[in-house]
Amino acid sequence: MEQLLGQARLDRHQHTARLYRHVLAQLVCLGTHTVTGLISVCGGQFRDWSADYRMYERARVDPQALFDVLRGQVCAAQQGPVTVALDDTRVAKTGRKVHGAKYMRDPMGPAFRVNFIRAQRFVQTSMALSGPDGQVQMIPVDWRHAPMPAKPNKQASAEQWAHYQHERAQARIGCVGAEQIQGLRQWMNDNSQAQRLLWVNVDGGYTNSAVLKNLPANTVLTGRIRADAKLYHLPEHQPAKGRRRVYGDRAPTPEQLRKDDAQPWRTVKVHFGGQPRALRAKRLAPLRWQSAGAEHDLQLIVLAPTPYRLSPNSKLLYRNPAYLICTDPSAPLEDVIQRYLWRWDIEVNFRDQKTILGLGDAQVRNPNAVQNLTATAVAAYAMLLLAAQQCRHNGVNTQHLPNPKWRRKPPRRATTMDLIKNLRHELWARSIHFSGFANKQTQNTNHKKYVPKLQNALFYASHYT
Repeated sequence: MEQLLGQARLDRHQHTARLYRHVLAQLVCLGTHTVTGLISVCGGQFRDWSADYRMYERARVDPQALFDVLRGQVCAAQQGPVTVALDDTRVAKTGRKVHGAKYMRDPMGPAFRVNFIRAQRFVQTSMALSGPDGQVQMIPVDWRHAPMPAKPNKQASAEQWAHYQHERAQARIGCVGAEQIQGLRQWMNDNSQAQRLLWVNVDGGYTNSAVLKNLPANTVLTGRIRADAKLYHLPEHQPAKGRRRVYGDRAPTPEQLRKDDAQPWRTVKVHFGGQPRALRAKRLAPLRWQSAGAEHDLQLIVLAPTPYRLSPNSKLLYRNPAYLICTDPSAPLEDVIQRYLWRWDIEVNFRDQKTILGLGDAQVRNPNAVQNLTATAVAAYAMLLLAAQQCRHNGVNTQHLPNPKWRRKPPRRATTMDLIKNLRHELWARSIHFSGFANKQTQNTNHKKYVPKLQNALFYASHYT
């Protein structure tokens, strides 16, 4: 963590130390992650707090300097294509004056009823980093607030409504995603990574013309597609006169390809969930899609429904099939599916950032503060994950505390809460001045006057706070 923070060269050095303290406070804070909570963790509860708020509100720090270090470290730690996942998330807010907070559809609502929540929308880019055991973890390398523009009132002029419609079109999630991909590609070109392939994995919200028709060079995109999407074969013959043909005969839709018995299923071996698995898939290429235009020849991949059981004795159930398109029609089927399965880890990033790091707890309303404070929290989380991966590559043990008795098998990889628990141990152990952590001697559990020791309970209490 110290090495990663030291590599982030900020323009305003007078605020560097304060930002570094806030980065660590985002990880070890025991209560809600408000600005006052971070100040208290840093030991500044008895000093003037206005400088900490101004640091975010007046953009005196640039979290992109932290993300630049993260991108450089992840790219340097591996060879081959750079694989990233792009997705958006919503952070619930209740204040009516919070910048960017609007009523949006609740993605966690039931399928039979559309629920709405007041929230902010953010777009995150996470980069895949493989560990020494072959497991891949997504490291956040970019974070952007993507608010929708405020709707003018009924008495607004025609110019105001036209300006609103223009801003609304530019704020579409597809346009924001295209800008994020182009920005990452430009960063790679400016940092001696121009020859490396950028592989982007997205869900159905980004598989549209706004992204596909603005995809930069040397970039491959894999995304979900509708089951009834209208696809076309390449034209076999060009007319002697007239306009050149772009699309040929109609190709089967993804759902028709799945049901076509003439197209055989192929068994693909992938690594997912910590163990090897076998999936059944179909492939059809090359194809073209009007949303992608004539610039991209595509391959269509259909993943068969995966069977599973809720219990050993329950009936066999099936998940929904998946339909993917890839802008590289010659890419191996195994690589496309494996890289897309890595995308799931960005959902784990969102869960950890909201539930463990308290993303969205801070009550800030200024546009700069909304972007800078949340970006700092995401950068702190990414540095924690990257530092843990570097320790694993170098053979450094990050597990300082014994596992609880109920955890009989160690996890395949350290969880975010385990990393934070051990970081607290490294920061606080010397201040507490005790030797030895847990007494593993057999104790009488029925002892009536059992008194828990502070040394044993402190870090575990912080673990389950």
